[in-house]
Amino acid sequence: MQDLSLKNISIGFIGAGNMAVSLIKGLLSTGINPTNIWAADIDQEKLERLAADSKVNTTRSEDFAATTDVLVLAVKPQAMKNVCLQLTNEINGSKPLIISIAAGITTDNLAAWLGADSSIVRCMPNTPALIGKGASALFANSAVSDSQKQIAQEVMEAVGISVWIAAEADIDSVTAVSGSGPAYFFLFIEAIQKAAVDLGLSEELARQLSYHTALGAAELAIGSDDDIETLRKNVTSPGGTTEKAILAFEKGGLRELVADAVQAAQRRSIELGKN
Repeated sequence: MQDLSLKNISIGFIGAGNMAVSLIKGLLSTGINPTNIWAADIDQEKLERLAADSKVNTTRSEDFAATTDVLVLAVKPQAMKNVCLQLTNEINGSKPLIISIAAGITTDNLAAWLGADSSIVRCMPNTPALIGKGASALFANSAVSDSQKQIAQEVMEAVGISVWIAAEADIDSVTAVSGSGPAYFFLFIEAIQKAAVDLGLSEELARQLSYHTALGAAELAIGSDDDIETLRKNVTSPGGTTEKAILAFEKGGLRELVADAVQAAQRRSIELGKN
């Protein structure tokens, strides 16, 4: 494939669910012409909403796959094999870059269904991509060129940050950390809100304080040159209120509990991949 840039390529989406729509909106925000984007889905109502909102090309057919430079597979894992087998004839001559955002489907799986010489990038995004704050890990098979890797990265960075991993097996660890991670923080915020209400604060006040404290802490960490341990110590004065709370967390085994939870998520990701 020739050297590409986002501005001069055509991108097709198979599946028009929430993540696909987020990627499409993110790409449009970078200045891509909507006429260069195609989306297919079996749900006509989804397609009509997408066309009305974004002006991209929508269809229930996958015929456009033969003329796209990049094809994003955004269907449920259990449907992926059938979708790929249906696409094989369409893309056999054009050989687009394939980007899969389906959990548990390996690049070897995809190559077996799409063709052994297919250029495939497997990606694990997370739900904050829905608001442009995602964190995605990418793995490329050996057929992916440097220019294709750059394109895949730019596609995913339309909705947040992206990082490359050298071993595909690390996808399971990424799933356990950033893929499932938003739910961990939601649970912690939920617990803080409950504790705040138990202390006598209103639910609305507990919500505002917990949300903005989490947001501020994350932005402070991202923008600081200090590591996370140093930042924690900076707000933990000896004998103060924060120290008492931290000691309670440590006594309750918070670190060990988090490690157990992340490892459980990783094990489940491996199991789902095998299934």
